[in-house]
Amino acid sequence: MDFLEFLRKRYSVRSYSDRPVEQDKIDKILQAALIAPTAVNYQPQKIYVLKSQKALEKIRRITKSTYNAPLVFLVCADTERSWHSPFVPGYDSGEMDGSIVCTHMMLEAEALGLGSVWVLLFDPKKVKEAFHLPPNIKPLCLLPVGYAGDMATPYRPWHDVFRDMNDIATEL
Repeated sequence: MDFLEFLRKRYSVRSYSDRPVEQDKIDKILQAALIAPTAVNYQPQKIYVLKSQKALEKIRRITKSTYNAPLVFLVCADTERSWHSPFVPGYDSGEMDGSIVCTHMMLEAEALGLGSVWVLLFDPKKVKEAFHLPPNIKPLCLLPVGYAGDMATPYRPWHDVFRDMNDIATEL
């Protein structure tokens, strides 16, 4: 399949079956996170794999936006490992790096026949408290992953709507 076709096929899954994700697929998704490019290759990502009933119950108490996925990746940045720009005061690459990492994970999940959805609808302070994260670990997003449920479909008001190319790209 052409890469652009692959990207168009992918959609945000908000309904999952209760079928567990196999460990070899979890390992491949984490491998995609490991090889994702990061600023100066500092690799500040810290990923928590929430798959135990206890961990899933914790995150579901904080947000309903895990859509009962059997697996949720909590993608974080280690602010002590991230690149701090000498050119832009206060700039920390952690969020950018975490976004790249999460995108690689999301695309690997799709390649493995799994659905996912990028989620930021949660209170990072509650997540830090619930999972006892150290001060240098900053929660960035959740990536619920699993096999799409029978009712899963692309959200049509958004899935096939794009701005005009001339509106997003300018050749200089």
